[in-house]
Amino acid sequence: MHSFTEENYLKAIYKLQETNGEVVATSALAQVMGVHAPSVTDMLKRMAQKKLVGYQKSKGVKLTEKGKQVAVGIIRNHRLWEVFLVDKLGYRWDEVHDMAEQLEHIQGEDLVNRLDKFLGFPKADPHGDPIPDAKGVLPKSKSVLLSTLKAGDTGTFTGVTDHTAAFLNYLDKTGIALGDSIKVKAIEEYDQTYILQLKGKKDVTVSFKVANSILMS
Repeated sequence: MHSFTEENYLKAIYKLQETNGEVVATSALAQVMGVHAPSVTDMLKRMAQKKLVGYQKSKGVKLTEKGKQVAVGIIRNHRLWEVFLVDKLGYRWDEVHDMAEQLEHIQGEDLVNRLDKFLGFPKADPHGDPIPDAKGVLPKSKSVLLSTLKAGDTGTFTGVTDHTAAFLNYLDKTGIALGDSIKVKAIEEYDQTYILQLKGKKDVTVSFKVANSILMS
């Protein structure tokens, strides 16, 4: 059994390793967790004793195979619960993250597998993030950021990197939805504003910050 705090740390380290490389700096982890560096160091030492992480003060931290399995399991739980909350209970995609943060810690592999089956073995959560299977295999995403596309490029909106309610609400207000076919009509040279052509919808203008939070395939 692992504490909620340990599981949150493992999940955070896993996600940082995905974006920042195999070894994660304690300063980066402290920023994500919203705590001071000494608190992170104390927690990592305890987790290292449980062989969940490999930690060296001067080099940083990385997950062990055991820690990775726990982290992927938590991510699987979280994303399945988000699907349940949206598809079965009718919540909006901007409402479910915090609730899933609590539900992800419910222990019970059989419960999660039954939930997966009940939902029809979904491949992605409401935000487009891939869901690990029962064996802990997480499909590699082939999506790229909208901000990497050039004028004239076309793709499909597959996910987001910003899961905050404020950002998801913004997308709803602008009419951009998962699965939309989007063409980069133009990019303003002055401020990198993106003018997007949505199939069957009116053109939308978004900032570089928004474009840098949208995933496309």
